[in-house]
Amino acid sequence: MKITSAVFDSSAVDLTHCPQASLPEFAFIGRSNVGKSTLLNRIAEKRDLARVSDTPGFTKTINFFTLNRRLRLVDLPGYGFAKASQEERTRYAEMIEEYLLKRQAMECVFVLVDSSIPPQAVDLDFVQWIGRASRPFAIVFTKADKAKGNKAVTHVEQFIAALSEWFEDLPQIFTTSAKSQQGVRELQQLIEDATTQAEASNGHSR
Repeated sequence: MKITSAVFDSSAVDLTHCPQASLPEFAFIGRSNVGKSTLLNRIAEKRDLARVSDTPGFTKTINFFTLNRRLRLVDLPGYGFAKASQEERTRYAEMIEEYLLKRQAMECVFVLVDSSIPPQAVDLDFVQWIGRASRPFAIVFTKADKAKGNKAVTHVEQFIAALSEWFEDLPQIFTTSAKSQQGVRELQQLIEDATTQAEASNGHSR
């Protein structure tokens, strides 16, 4: 996918404030500080498109970015942010659930998992939930360059083993590194292919 333009579109606090569902959308979600904004910027090939922060729980709205005037990348709030109040966690959960279950333009949600640490219950629980909801998703392991030795490979294998107990057919799985850009081209290609397919289904292309 050749990126010719990447711009911030808008932010929303619920489904009613989302932009018109006129373009295919690809959502990104994961635990706080999983490297979501960094990966979005790599895919969009624009360093400061999504703001990167060292503060967990920084993303508090649904943020939309338009690429090539053909598709949108959607940055969802992170889950599992323990320092947020119960009221905030409930609001984030409702915001995320409403978007993922009801947004018709969403073609795929990329669930980001930190491969530098062992499988976390909150990630496994979310994958089970999105699987039961029958929404299209893929697993993206981040920070492949952060773990020492073969720990990242071991953590990925452990996560996949857990998934195998729940899913007869595993979702698509990617391993990425912001430093080496491992996996970025593959994600761009999936997004390009899905966008082309969506345009064909809608009877138009750009």
